[in-house]
Amino acid sequence: MPDHPALDSLRRQLLLAAIGTAALPTAWAQQSKTLRVIVPFPPGGTTDILARAVGAKLAQSQGQALLIDNKPGAGGSLGATEAAKAEADGNTLLMGHIGTLAVNPSLYPKLGYDPLKSFTPVAWVARVPNVLVVNANTPVKNFKEFLAYARARPGKLSYSSGGNGSAAHISFEYLKLKTQIFMLHIPYRGTAPSINDLIGGQVDATFTGAPTVLTHIRSGKLRALAVSSPQRLAALPDVPTVAESGYPGFEADQWYGFVAPAATPAAVVARLNAAINKALQDPGVAQQLAAEGAIATPTSPKAYGDLIAKEIPRWAEVIRAGNVRPD
Repeated sequence: MPDHPALDSLRRQLLLAAIGTAALPTAWAQQSKTLRVIVPFPPGGTTDILARAVGAKLAQSQGQALLIDNKPGAGGSLGATEAAKAEADGNTLLMGHIGTLAVNPSLYPKLGYDPLKSFTPVAWVARVPNVLVVNANTPVKNFKEFLAYARARPGKLSYSSGGNGSAAHISFEYLKLKTQIFMLHIPYRGTAPSINDLIGGQVDATFTGAPTVLTHIRSGKLRALAVSSPQRLAALPDVPTVAESGYPGFEADQWYGFVAPAATPAAVVARLNAAINKALQDPGVAQQLAAEGAIATPTSPKAYGDLIAKEIPRWAEVIRAGNVRPD
């Protein structure tokens, strides 16, 4: 019995639709999926905030839904390991940072990923300068006085950080190495308690990201002595850099950026890089970065890869010299 004409017409429409769907470009198929951004730290930190701000614009530009997947643990190593094993189709990215991609290889002997072999760099998003601060009651007014004060009391002063192997810990060890001062390290479980005890006078200094200390500097509870960036911070124009205070070339900023699984196609990486760089120019994103004390760094995937490759041996030297061990 022959098919009804209406049914036959419906079959032809379905066949044409199937052929059309099969012929859709690969890029469209990728963009129809969810963009998963793995953040290897808990919600609320700078890594998480930057991932959400830039990730939202990136997903929007690609026509995708956004999933921020927080996977904390082992200094960011757990989330990074999971990202390295993800499908290399451009739909899973890791928001890496200086600790995950440059410091961890020297801290964890059995790391589940290789920053250079397990990932392909996508985009350098931002850098966040560290600020050297002391309790407002400390009898030093500038960086030179701080060094003299510390050298006159070797081993009697202490500095805090958010934990062994944290960015603040490594940054201060680098400062110690370059200035030849000796201060005891007091690790805390998180940046907030380390700052609270500095304000309370239980420790003498810290060298941590600008966002966590700006409010306390402005309130007069902490005194800023120097910043780690090559240029002065717009938020602290009267605070000199360590480099201009007698240590040319000194730089110890934290940095953040996206990487993808190693086999991600070059064309996909280029597309994502262009979209991320465009997102960094968005006024809303710029405002969120500024609130975090972050400086946008739009550049090429190669430039970001070069940064990672350069930073790994640099911080390995500091870790060896300071005998740094993870928690």
